[in-house]
Formats: sequence, structure tokens, C-alpha cells
Amino acid sequence: MSPIYRDPSAAIADRVADLLGQMRLEEKVAQLGAVWLTSLITDDAFDTDRAATRLSDGIGQVTRIGASTGLLANESAELANRIQTVLVDRTRLGIPAVIHEEGVAGFLHRGATTFPQGLGLAATWNVELMGEIAEVIRTQMLAVGARHNLSPVLDVARDPRWGRVEETYGESPELCARMGVAYVRGLQTQDLANGVVCTGKHFLGYAASIGGRNHAPVHLGGRELREVYAEPFAAAIREAGLASMMNSYSSVDGVPVAASREILTDLLRGELGFDGTVVADYFAVMQLHLNHMTAADAAEAAVQALGAGLDIELPALDCYRQLPESVRDGRFDEAIVDESCARVLVQKFQLGLFENPYVDADRAIEVFDRPSDRALARRAAAEGVVLLHNDGVLPLPPDLARLAVIGPHADDPRLLQGDYHYPAHLEIIYENQSVAISEALGTIGASFESGAGTDQLPESGGSFAPGPHYTPHVTPLAGLRSALPGTDIVHQPGCADTGDDRSGFPDAIAAAEAADVAVVFVGARSGLVLSSTVGEARDAVDLDLPGAQGALVQAVAATGTPVVVVVISGRVHTLTDEAAAASALLWSIPPGEEGGAAIADVLVGAANPAGRLPVTLPKHVGQLPLHHDMRRRGHEAAFYGSYVDSDVQALYWFGHGLSYTSFDYAEPVVAAGSTTETTTISVDVTNRGARDGDEVVQLYVTDDVASVARPERELMGFARVAVPAGATRTVSFTLHPSRLAFHGIDMGLATEPGSFTFRVGGSSHDPDMKQASVALDGPVTTYDRRSIVATTTTVTE
Repeated sequence: MSPIYRDPSAAIADRVADLLGQMRLEEKVAQLGAVWLTSLITDDAFDTDRAATRLSDGIGQVTRIGASTGLLANESAELANRIQTVLVDRTRLGIPAVIHEEGVAGFLHRGATTFPQGLGLAATWNVELMGEIAEVIRTQMLAVGARHNLSPVLDVARDPRWGRVEETYGESPELCARMGVAYVRGLQTQDLANGVVCTGKHFLGYAASIGGRNHAPVHLGGRELREVYAEPFAAAIREAGLASMMNSYSSVDGVPVAASREILTDLLRGELGFDGTVVADYFAVMQLHLNHMTAADAAEAAVQALGAGLDIELPALDCYRQLPESVRDGRFDEAIVDESCARVLVQKFQLGLFENPYVDADRAIEVFDRPSDRALARRAAAEGVVLLHNDGVLPLPPDLARLAVIGPHADDPRLLQGDYHYPAHLEIIYENQSVAISEALGTIGASFESGAGTDQLPESGGSFAPGPHYTPHVTPLAGLRSALPGTDIVHQPGCADTGDDRSGFPDAIAAAEAADVAVVFVGARSGLVLSSTVGEARDAVDLDLPGAQGALVQAVAATGTPVVVVVISGRVHTLTDEAAAASALLWSIPPGEEGGAAIADVLVGAANPAGRLPVTLPKHVGQLPLHHDMRRRGHEAAFYGSYVDSDVQALYWFGHGLSYTSFDYAEPVVAAGSTTETTTISVDVTNRGARDGDEVVQLYVTDDVASVARPERELMGFARVAVPAGATRTVSFTLHPSRLAFHGIDMGLATEPGSFTFRVGGSSHDPDMKQASVALDGPVTTYDRRSIVATTTTVTE
């Protein structure tokens, strides 16, 4: 008779109980870890017998086939099938593995569609678009058998010195929540049997590290931690059923999150209602011993992490393999192992892995980077371009005679990529920098299964080598030549993206002097390696453009030729000098494979820009922190209102972005509710220009008097609305009273009655923003983070 766990008609709880009851301790622990793909390779080929030996107790996950190799989709899918065959046919219980991958900006796999980096997607302020992109990522992952995606990044990012800001959705909990919920819904779907598990990362407060330094400690009070940093994660849990969570590397108030039961269990599972699996950020468990030094050895690190509620050790079963001995010695309770193992098994049953562990490898490549996917990538990149300043030089006329295209970012596909794009991310392998990274992590010499140095990642060379394999990338130069076929276009790099070599300046200046308009493409190089100037572990104290690029902009502007500056960068730069020098200034967060075509679409007016800043651009690094929703008294310097040497205003505030048309807002109409009933805010938006365009209508609220200091303004809702020339659209926001709740003096979450000011406009500090103040009556009403209701938006003609 077949065991219950193999019966697809049985309840999942019964299947889990049956399987768990048959498992040896070592088999349970094996489900709490992963195996690097490369540990299953011999002589540049998958070794079935080696895999059968290494995986004799089974394994929970397989670490990154696509994000570690140069395999094409059909090859990747075939390899996944072979690994699953070993687990199903050559282990005692036949438990398939979950293959996890990365997908911040598209599936991180050779040949997969390269969408804009996360912050670039947030700059679109287009929730529906995010859902479409998530569907493409899901389709491509499913095709190769990847069922767990280590995305999205839900960190609220307010320190531009931190290199990973580009992976996030910006500084607003509301914007992060809306984009994150759309992403998770598109990947997981309503039934995980048809979906891919999403991992929200990095729980919690990771982006708030001191000094903007990656992995550095975090000092946050419980109120800020919950209201700001936990809220996007809470929204993804309650609205989209987020199925997995990843810990932050940092310590919060001295306790490493990987060992914090207060955060991973009490807050995450208790307050937020999370019931999925918690996975370790890579090497986070061993870092308890080697970096945080809260554990004396690997065994103690495992006890701390699993005891805190960290279910799965990634990227390999290193510290957790010590758990059986700790259980047998009485240092750890096997019941805790059972709890985590049960959560892992529940997810595998939900995914349908026992019934469908294999994929059709021959057809996998058919869904990779299809024309429709590339069209979506181009649309996303264009919608995320933010026009910061324009004195009328844009859009470029179709009969433009001579155009100078200048700068290091004009014709380099590598500089269109963010740190979690393929192949930029894989430079850690094919540029042979994995040893340097291992040394930095403190793993050299450690007695862990994954070993040290390049054993942790595939070696460069052979058929598995990742190499610089790009999908076809359209650079800005190529995009402009296609968009302006009748224009004489001259290209001069001028300088590199780093260093102070200015020998190319004379040629760039000459090209600008001979042109009707000069477009200068500058920015930063996103990645993880030492040559990168932004990205994971590439933090900075100087937010100016790297190298001689700022000087190049000034030199070109000095010619008197109108200058359009396009910044292609994941760094939040201080662009004060560039804004002053430029006739027009645009920002494109690493836009991916169709980035050049999309930027050209905006420059020539084929696409009317409507991207909006998902972060605030400071004038100077000394203003930090600076964001739109500072708590009271944080928005100015007492008592003269400014610094000795600067005002406190941003260069460009969160939500800012221009268009080639203009929009007028009528006075808002507010149907006031109460602390228990919804409030509706409606506004008419009219396109007064001659061009069709999108407007991003933004709703902010101020709690005029509250029991604790509240933000000056908070984003409560938004809508990207297409408004034809001369037309009017009515945008209505329905605000549930739970959205006005905050943690009061006693840390209870409640909405207080009183006066509230609602502001509606085109940016957080729009000088023409319309506002209305209303009194919301009713009792002090308590809520919890599981019951907050998202703002809904309707648009009518």
C-alpha cells in the first residue's frame, strides 16, 4: 500500500505528518539546507553517482542553476530533471528538491528577459505593469523547473550611500508595498501549484544600516521598525500570501536578525501572521560565528538560527549539518527541527513537486526573451525614465541635423545592467573574484561543507561557465540612430566611467561644438565586484558621478551647445552641478536590455515621460537622511530653518517627474469617514497640453495632531493615469481608517480621531498641490498589522 504522503488526494497536513513520521533525524535536517549545483559536478559534467552519494539523505533546495552557470534554458531544465531523478529514484523517501533562483529585475538566467532594475520598475509607479513583468519571470522560471525566487527586495531604502538601493522600490513604505504585492501576486498566483514561491527580503531594517554600510548594525526603535520597515513585508503577507522570507544580515539593537526570535518569530509570525518558510541570506548562519561572533562555532550558530525561526540554511547545508549531534547531546530540541521541516514539506506539497518534479526541457527555451517580452521590457524602461528638468530642448525634433552622443554610458551594454542582472551579477565568477568575496565574508579556512573560495561558486571555464552572455542589448547610441535615421550622429565617449583620464575631452568637446544638441550619457557601474561603483557591497560616501564624468558634463556645457544629460545609474546621485549645467536632465535606473531604445523613445518624444522619483535626490550627502516623510521637526533645522552652509530642500523630492504636457488639478472633494469608516478623496485631473500623457496622481496625508510625532506627510495611495490631450479624468481614492493607524504611546496600533490634511498632486512637494483638511470623528480604534486594508483607486472619465 502506498504511503499517505504519496497520495495527492490526501490533505497536505496528513501527508506532512505521515512523511515526517517516517524520516530519520538526518533526513529532516537535510530538508533544512541546500546544495550548490557545482558540488554535483565532476569534470565539467553532472555526476549522477556523486549526486546520489552527496544527496543520500535528500536535500531541501538546490542553489542557483541559472544564476551560477552559462547554461541555456533547455540545458538548465535538463540538468534540473537529472537532479530530481536522483532525489526521486535514489533516496529512501524520494523527496524532490526546490530549485531556487534570483529574479529582482528579470529571471537571473542566461537568455532570460532583462527588465529594468527594481528601483527602475518602482520609478514607473505602475502596479499593473509590475504584474505583467512578474508573469514573464514566472513563466521563464517554471520552464526550467525553478520554483523558488529569492525576490522581491522589500527593504525601504532611505540612505543612498548604501549600494543596494537600486534593488529596492525606494523610500516609501506605500510604494514598496504596492510594487511588492503586485510582484508576489504575479509570481505565486493564487495557487502555488501553478506558481513560484517568492521570498521577501531582507527582514528587517537591512537598508537602515549605520553609515550606509552593507551588513552594518541597525539602530531602530520598535515604532519605526514596524510602521516603516515592516510594512511592505506585512502588505505582501496579508494581501498576496508571501510564502517565504529572508533574514537581514544586520543586527538590530545588537541582536543579529539570523538569531533573533523576537524578529523572526514574535514579530514575523506572531504580529504579521506569516506562515511560510524563512530562508537564510547566503552564509548568514555561519556569520553568527565568523562575523557577529555571537556563536562560538558552527554548531552553536545552527542552534541560534534554527531556534530563532530560520528554517532553511542557504546556500549550502553547512552549520545545520551539526544539528543531529546537538540534538543527540541534548543541546537542541528535535521538536524544533520537526517544526521547520514540516514547513518545508508543506511548501513542497503546495508546489506539487511530488506529483510533478520534472519539466519539458525541450520546450523551455521557447518562452525565453520572446518578442512580446522584449516589447514589455522596452515599455517598462521607457515608463521608468524620469525627466527631472527640461528647458524646452526636449523632445528632440525629427529633423535634427547634427547630434553629438557623448559619455561612457552611451554605447556599453554592460552599463545598462544592475547588480542582479545576468550577466553582471555573474562577474563574481568569470572575473574570478569569488575568493576575494569569500575572504571578505570570513569564510576562508572555515570547516564548512561548501568549502572556501571558488568551491562556493562555479569555476570559470568549461560548458558551465557563465561568461559575459548577454541577451541582445540596445544601447542609447543604437537607439538614437534608429529613432533619428536622418540625423548625423557623432559618438565620442569623452572618458571612462571611473578614473580621471580626460584625454578624450577634446574630441567630445569638438563633437558638441559641431552639433545642434549634445546628449551626454553618464552614471555608475552596478555590480558586486571591485570595479563596480554601486551595487551589493559597493557602498559610497561620495554621491557625485564617479570619475571625471561630472567634469565631462561641465566641459560639454561650456561649449554653449544645448546639453541633455542622461544619468544611467543605480546610485542616487547628488546632481546639483549637472542640473545647473544641463538644458534637460533625465535619470534612468539600470534599464536592461531595451534600455537604449526606451531612452531614445523618450528623448525624441515617441514616449511621453511619466516616470517619477521613487527616492529623494539630495543636493549634498551631508543632508542625509532626507526623505519626503520625515517625522515632525525632521524637515528643517531649528531654529533658523536651514544649515549654516545650505538650505534643507532636496534637489528633487520623492515623486517628482516632468512630462511633455501639463496637468491641472481641481480642488479635491473629500467624503469624510471616521475612525471606523472609509474616507474618499476625489480629484479631477486635466491634460492642458497638446500631447497625450500619463500623470502619476499622488495622495498624501498629514495627521495634524497625534499622540506621538508623526510624519509631515505620508504617501497613502497613487495611480498612474493616462489622460489624452484636452481630456479630464477623475481619480478617487478610498482610504480605510486602518491606513491612518500608528503605534501610539503604549505601542498599540490605533487610529485616533481628529483633524487630517489630505494633499493631492504630482509629487510629494508639488508647490501646486491641492489640499483639504477634514475632521474624522469616532473612538480610538485599534487594529493590527494583519488587518490593515490597502487604499483602492478608481479612475473615471
